[in-house]
Amino acid sequence: MTQNHPGTALVTGASSGIGALYAQRLAERGHDLILVARNRERLRLLASDISTRTGRSVQVLPADLNDRAALAKVEALLREDASITVLVNNAGMGTHTPLLQSDVERMTRMVELNVTAPMRLAYAAVPGFVQRGRGTVINIASIVAIAPEVLNGVYGGSKAFVLAFSQSLQHELAGTGVQVQAVLPGATATDFWATGGLPVENLDPGIVMRAQDLVDAALLGWDRGEAITIPSLHAGQEWDAYEAARKAMAGHLSSSTVAPRYAAAR
Repeated sequence: MTQNHPGTALVTGASSGIGALYAQRLAERGHDLILVARNRERLRLLASDISTRTGRSVQVLPADLNDRAALAKVEALLREDASITVLVNNAGMGTHTPLLQSDVERMTRMVELNVTAPMRLAYAAVPGFVQRGRGTVINIASIVAIAPEVLNGVYGGSKAFVLAFSQSLQHELAGTGVQVQAVLPGATATDFWATGGLPVENLDPGIVMRAQDLVDAALLGWDRGEAITIPSLHAGQEWDAYEAARKAMAGHLSSSTVAPRYAAAR
């Protein structure tokens, strides 16, 4: 990797939707690619298309990140390949189905894919990034990380983990040269909805963003060094106020004394 080459980007969930668009945009920016997803044929076709159009090197790594052995192969690559400078943790699954109608085994797989996989991949990538003083982790969360009532609670909880994990990494890695960005999409026009049992056509079109617009906005946020990017939030000051209130409260959350409102009546 030359000094001017931006390095290799590893993108999970890369065979379609947001992941495929990240792959295309990063190749257009000069990154070589490693594409990870379950569907080998889709990956092969996407890799051929991107390589032909951009001239970048594109490797495919078919892997089901719900399978611990397959996940371990991706982890090993992140630890060993010093050319990797960007990790896009995009693979995930979701549902709109309430708890009482949900299958607990499917919810467990969701947690393993949405929480365990990106956590382990970050653990694999970040030490090398810190050692080299360069690297980026982009974690695709969701607006349900801060609005868990909107969809299934397990999905919201899993994306809240992604947001909290990203914020903790941002704090821990300050000054190391490693950038961590959490992207919180709202409803986006991908097959995510159909896979979860609610085709996007059933949603109010006024709340659904094109996937291309989402990814382009997220990449602009990355360029600007944003820690949290919410492309669909027009009033950005609302997030600023939310974060300011959260941080102000943080210093008051632990005390040796019980808050007066909980004191026993005398």
